[in-house]
Order: sequence, then C-alpha cells, then structure tokens
Amino acid sequence: MLLIAAATALSPTARAGMLIGNYEVHTPRDPGHSWLWAVRKCEPGHPAECVHVQAIPRPNGQATPWNGDGLLANGSYTMSVDVPDGVRCTIYFLPSHDVYTWDSVALTGSVHSTFDAGCGGAPGGSADYPFELVRY
Repeated sequence: MLLIAAATALSPTARAGMLIGNYEVHTPRDPGHSWLWAVRKCEPGHPAECVHVQAIPRPNGQATPWNGDGLLANGSYTMSVDVPDGVRCTIYFLPSHDVYTWDSVALTGSVHSTFDAGCGGAPGGSADYPFELVRY
C-alpha cells in the first residue's frame, strides 16, 4: 500500500497546455527570417485553454510582427492570423491568411497559408509548411 501511495505522489502531473514563455519557431517557410513567439495566457474572458501569441520577426526590418490567439482542443492548438507580408516575393510582399496548428506537448505542427495573389502576377493559392517550437 505504501508503494502505491508513493508512486501516486511522485508521478508527474499531466499538462494540458503548453508552458507560458518564449519560443523560437523552426520552419523552412522563409529562410531569410526567423521568428520568436512570446506566448502568454489570453486576456480575461477568453477560454482557459487560450494562449496569446506575439510573433516577433528577426531581423525585424523586413517583416511585420503579428498577434494571434491559439485555442486548445483535443491536445492541439489552432490559431488563425492575417499576415500583411505572408507571401515573400523578391522585392515586395503580399498578404496571406495563415492557420497554425500544433501539438500542445510535442510543440510541432504545420501552417496552412492561403493567399489571393502570388509573386510576379501568379494566381492565388495555398502552401503548407511544417514548424517546430523550441523553448527559448
């Protein structure tokens, strides 16, 4: 009986959501920039499973910071954001609508990006990219 009590007391606690903090985003989407995500709890009035993401580009001179809220459901977060410069052309940028989905424990996922126009007059479309979040 003592062994069962000790095992219960010392077992790790399950964590439903990700830890609040800073994360570096590893992705092949835009090799010219890297991103930091500052992750914190959402403002009061949002679901408890919500995290607020402040995306900070590096270098910051050629990319626009953005913010979004990720909601946790069934072990994964989903966050939709409109990025003013999500399509990176050689000398100009175009907007995109991005939907990020990532596992709350493994911190890996993908972003599905849709856009109305492509570079050089190409038609709109979509692209998918994997990403990984690394605690910074």
